[in-house]
Amino acid sequence: MLEVPRILPTAESPGLFWSVMIPTYNPRADYLEQTLRSVLAQDPGTAQMQVEVVDDCSPDVEVETIVKSIAGERVVFSKTPRNLGLAGCWNTCIERSRGQWVHILHQDDYILPGFYQLLAKAAACHPEVGLMATRSLFVEPDGVISGVSPRLKTLEKGGHTVDDFLYETPVQCPGVVVKRRVYEMNGGFRLDLKYVLDCEMWARLISSAGGLVTPEALSCYRQGSNGHQSESQRLCRTGESLRDLELLNQLFAKSYPEFDSKKGSLRLCSTALYLAEHYSKIGDSEAVKVNMKYWKKYYPSSLRVRLFFGRLARSIIKG
Repeated sequence: MLEVPRILPTAESPGLFWSVMIPTYNPRADYLEQTLRSVLAQDPGTAQMQVEVVDDCSPDVEVETIVKSIAGERVVFSKTPRNLGLAGCWNTCIERSRGQWVHILHQDDYILPGFYQLLAKAAACHPEVGLMATRSLFVEPDGVISGVSPRLKTLEKGGHTVDDFLYETPVQCPGVVVKRRVYEMNGGFRLDLKYVLDCEMWARLISSAGGLVTPEALSCYRQGSNGHQSESQRLCRTGESLRDLELLNQLFAKSYPEFDSKKGSLRLCSTALYLAEHYSKIGDSEAVKVNMKYWKKYYPSSLRVRLFFGRLARSIIKG
């Protein structure tokens, strides 16, 4: 396993409270515009907020042109010398940040009015926590809201409890802000994770530095867009998403005594079976084979037989 990347301290900028860092890769111009405008609508000024777009060497889109047309010189633009992937680009965002709190806001997500004001008040009331988050609305590509992330009542007043993160990812990236010095103390996103790197990070930081999740939903996570979905689809199709879950289970088993390995394996099995059925419906036999391999590896043979005959019986009844 790779070590957690180090985040080196940076020169302090007195009064700079927020660093809003926007990683991009071949973004849709209309989505990126909505992302930027949602931040600029709450902009307290350059003395208090850094806003920067960090492009991960997009080959097909002139990201800087889009950014300048929307925000002029208010938003800084930078570009990685080569494509670093999700973890590498997100870590670059942290490294380039100079504010007390870092908000990594993806190119197709956005925030709602009051986001920064609410979290600034929460930071003042709970100086002991190193991570804060709002709940997130789930938004379809056409802008329709399809759901909302769950309340985490165990963290609404702050705490170190990570139980809600051990078998799912209950908070979404656009709602999360982290103290820069907490990243410095705990390291960046793991380079050996590609699919659940955010879940591992949030659990690590909450366990170490404490976290607070508000009941308000003031951030928006866009589902099915090219920014999130294309890479997710590739990882699911090739089985890399399941490899990630397998590694995450190993990491959690070592780090958290309360982690139930059997429950973690069941999550992996359920995900593998769901993906296999999905790819079977669309006729992708290679993806079915890869995902079924993981399901067979972790699901007990006796239960596999019972599940098979149960589904067969239901199909006969329906027929």
